[in-house]
Amino acid sequence: MKIICIGMNYRQHIAELGHQIPQYPVFFLKPDTSILRRNRPFFLPDFSQNVQYELEVVVKIDKVGKCISPRFASTYYHQIGLGIDFTARDIQQQCRKEGLPWTIAKGFDNSAAISNFVPKNTFSSVNNLNFKLLLNDKTVQNGNTADMIFDIDHLISYISQFMTLKTGDLLFTGTPCGVGKLSINDRLTAYLENMQMMNFLIK
Repeated sequence: MKIICIGMNYRQHIAELGHQIPQYPVFFLKPDTSILRRNRPFFLPDFSQNVQYELEVVVKIDKVGKCISPRFASTYYHQIGLGIDFTARDIQQQCRKEGLPWTIAKGFDNSAAISNFVPKNTFSSVNNLNFKLLLNDKTVQNGNTADMIFDIDHLISYISQFMTLKTGDLLFTGTPCGVGKLSINDRLTAYLENMQMMNFLIK
C-alpha cells in the first residue's frame, strides 16, 4: 500500500507559497508509517519549528490498474475521505533551497492523518465537493474539488502511467489555500460537505 500525494493542485495555494502553476500533476509518496487514524492526537515532531496542516480530499483505490484511460479512471475508486498532509515547512523550504528531495518534510511518522471513508455515490459529483478545515473552531481552509487544476480522474490516469495503482492505495488530491502553522493544544476539525470527518488534538 502506498500514499500518493498531489502537490500544487489549487491555484490560490500555489500563489500563497509563491510557486508556478505546473504543466503536469506533481506527486510524491508518503510511507505507510505516516498514517494517523481514528482521530488520534498528532504529536508535533521536535525536528521542526513550523509544522503546517494541509487538508485534502482523499480517494481509496480499490482495484489494480496500470496505464488507465481517463474515461475508465472513475471505476478504480468508490470511496472518498479527507486527509491532512502534515508538512515540516521549514525543512521543506531548506530542501528546496538546496535542490534536494523533501521526503523528510512530508514523510515523517504520522504525517498523513486520514478520516473514515464514505461511498462516493453519497455525493452527486466528486468534482463538486465542498470541504473545510477548522483550527480551534475557526475556518482556515475552505475548498471545492471543482477548483482543482487536475481533477481526480485525470490524476489517476496520469499517475498510472508511471506506477501501478493497487488496491488500498490512497490518493491525496491537493490542498486549497489557507495552510498554516500548528501549535500544541490546537484542535483540527474537518468537514466533507456537511459531514464531520475528523476531530483531533495537536500535542
